[in-house]
Amino acid sequence: MRANNPNPKIPGKALSGIAGFDEITGGGLPHGRTTLLVGGPGSGKTVFALQFLAHGAWEGKEPGIFVAFEESSKRIVANAESFGWKLSELQRKKKLFFLDAQPLPNLVQSGDFDIDGMLAALEVKAREMGAKRIVFDALDVVLALLPDLAAERREIYRLHAWLLARELTGIITLKSAANETNSISQQPFGFMQFMVDCAVILKHSVVLGVSQRSLRVQKYRGSGFDEDESSFLIGNSGFDVAIAHTLTRAEVKVSNERVSSGIERLDTMLGGGYYRGASVLITGFSGTAKTTLSGAFTEAACRRGERTLFVCFDTNRTEVIRNLLSVGIHLDRYLKNRILRVISARAITGSAETYLVRIKALAKEHGARCVVIDPVSAWSKSGNDLSTQNVADRLIDWAKGDGTTLVCTSLLDEMSGQVEGSTQLQISALVDTWIHLNYLMQAGERNRGLSIVKSRGTTHSNQLRELILSDAGVTLADTYTAGGEVLMGTLRWEKERAERVVHEAAEVAAKLKTVKLNAEEAELEVRLKSLQTELVAKQVEKALLLRTTQSDKGELSRGRTEMKELRGADAATPGRKVTPP
Repeated sequence: MRANNPNPKIPGKALSGIAGFDEITGGGLPHGRTTLLVGGPGSGKTVFALQFLAHGAWEGKEPGIFVAFEESSKRIVANAESFGWKLSELQRKKKLFFLDAQPLPNLVQSGDFDIDGMLAALEVKAREMGAKRIVFDALDVVLALLPDLAAERREIYRLHAWLLARELTGIITLKSAANETNSISQQPFGFMQFMVDCAVILKHSVVLGVSQRSLRVQKYRGSGFDEDESSFLIGNSGFDVAIAHTLTRAEVKVSNERVSSGIERLDTMLGGGYYRGASVLITGFSGTAKTTLSGAFTEAACRRGERTLFVCFDTNRTEVIRNLLSVGIHLDRYLKNRILRVISARAITGSAETYLVRIKALAKEHGARCVVIDPVSAWSKSGNDLSTQNVADRLIDWAKGDGTTLVCTSLLDEMSGQVEGSTQLQISALVDTWIHLNYLMQAGERNRGLSIVKSRGTTHSNQLRELILSDAGVTLADTYTAGGEVLMGTLRWEKERAERVVHEAAEVAAKLKTVKLNAEEAELEVRLKSLQTELVAKQVEKALLLRTTQSDKGELSRGRTEMKELRGADAATPGRKVTPP
């Protein structure tokens, strides 16, 4: 067995290898001392004790002894084979020894007896194999053979003293009547809880037809521990104790990386998409497209090459693949290359604890970076409200601790009058992003609306958008209001059509006006050119006239001068002889 236990060995304590139990006890059972394990039928006493021995033998190098007073060792090993602890191999390596100490069915008791002989044989065996751990399973079977309570007390004290003297870490299991595990002090061997250093009570009950197991550490001398009752499950690897927070886990690292929701316009509303490792809740009534939104996220994650686990409660996996195909979401290709794994939760039966442990195991096996649960509200039908709420809390805590991006849908009950904030599991306060889907009834039709209730650490839109599903995919329409009311569907289409008609008419009028203005401009340009031509002609004519006038004046002046000279009108020029006519 290779137990997944992150706790280092703590002095004075012996790790049990049971996930969750070592956390609530701060390191395991008291080392070198005795622990009393009490529980009713089917509560898991033998499984707990065997896992404690197997972990010590494989991981702690502490060989162990199992003393069986009720069931034969052969049957015990066979029953535990499915847990993968390899008890037969431990027996061959002499790291684990089974002592069959069941009273024979035809036993006829004659006189007094004690357990000295058995203890002597066990001491020899313990020295031979270097045993550090020991379990006495169903001690009440052999004690019942003693004649009175005084003899029983004597043998119990003898056993306890023997364990302490040899510093063996021991577990003694006792049966209790159903529903009496909380009052073991009133039972025949109830005084043992005062004698031992640690007492653990296992409980197995049925609530609303659902099997539920719980564990409580009643006392632990010299050590702090979680005193509350913790649910547990017996799974493929043995005990798995559910705890809300891992006490020794370091501060969870947060990421600023964004991952797409699969819907581009929703990413814009979220300021870039979901944060990596965030928890997302999508709430809405039946038919509001919760599965569609989770399917869009799944496709986007697979497209990025991220291994994704999709758990569906209300529909079979083949139907989910087919239905999402109708809105352009293709998941079948990712099933083929095994990036995506789709699990129908109808195959998982039991309590909400069973669902959580199973989902965690599947996510670990698949190596999933993204997990989708559709819908998580189905857990509310698996037991009482308090235990279911605790499981939902641990789901969020587990996802954050592993850095897994978690998307959960939650179905609101329209008949019960649930409102936006009344999610049945009350996990809306824990998630990072909460998207709410609803219907808006207008003009005799039902339209889908989407709004972001909250998104921690991101700027996000506060507008209600219409969610539109079509063969081409999923999109969000822009917000459209008229008279203070958000319009969707046909009313929106009619209003937009009317606006388009007005806009088109305005465009036609503008075009006609433009054509008219262009014609007038062209006419003016022609007239302007004509006037410019006429102006040039006038200017040329004026210049020609000016030149002609000046030329005529010059000619006239010269002519007059010559005439004067010819007529002698001017004084004779000195030295010039004038010849009379």
